[in-house]
Amino acid sequence: MKLFFRKYGSGPPLIILHGLYGSSDNWVSFAKSISDRFTVYLPDQRNHGQSPHSDIHDYTSMKEDLFEMAEELGLDRFFLAGHSMGGRTAMAFALSWPERLCGLVIIDITPLSSDEKYTEAYLAHSRILDSMLSLKLEELKSRDEIDAMLSQTIDSESTRGFIMKNLRRLPGDKFAWKLNVPVLKDKLKEITRGIEPGKSDFREVSGFPVIILKGEDSAYISPEDYPAIMKPFPEAEFEIIPGSGHWIHADNPEALRKSFLRLRA
Repeated sequence: MKLFFRKYGSGPPLIILHGLYGSSDNWVSFAKSISDRFTVYLPDQRNHGQSPHSDIHDYTSMKEDLFEMAEELGLDRFFLAGHSMGGRTAMAFALSWPERLCGLVIIDITPLSSDEKYTEAYLAHSRILDSMLSLKLEELKSRDEIDAMLSQTIDSESTRGFIMKNLRRLPGDKFAWKLNVPVLKDKLKEITRGIEPGKSDFREVSGFPVIILKGEDSAYISPEDYPAIMKPFPEAEFEIIPGSGHWIHADNPEALRKSFLRLRA
């Protein structure tokens, strides 16, 4: 699949992958902050942003989308980073094509969720997607109306604001989702469960720096998860980003920037 992407800066190539409900647009400010050190590519993953929609949405398809993008851009070797769902895509890519990477940054996610975290994540995201599916967007005329409807099931104002960044306006003052919401709901189990290290594409990889970033206030990674992460990435280094939750690039972009600047070509 040919992905839409944005490009900033000059220097060694770096691809950053957004998470679920995200898009390249969420990372523009951060990309510009490191554009003096890297040529930053920000793709929209399938079923998100301006990239095509598909009935298929899993980490195999997303890593292959990334491989196709790298081939088309002529990127023989590059740095790769990913947040949340994008982090799992990045890890899946690294397990299949480690020879293509100069370094890997994983932002607040593990390769595979524990049963407890899987259940919690699945239920939380299922509620969000059900809320989006329940809206009759063709009958709503303003963002305020949409926010009011979403607020009946999504308490967090910041979560609603993030979700509503995926709205696009149609002719006649109508709205539509940029996201392929039905498919994301249908494939949510695969998304929240994570990649499967036991499958045929698993191998222990090394030879380039692997930085695992955890938000200080986030529960997505715990010390108990470190062995599972180090099984495929035995040289992984862990760093806690202070004053941040899961959305590290929004909560503490300066600390995140310093972590990226540790990468060397």
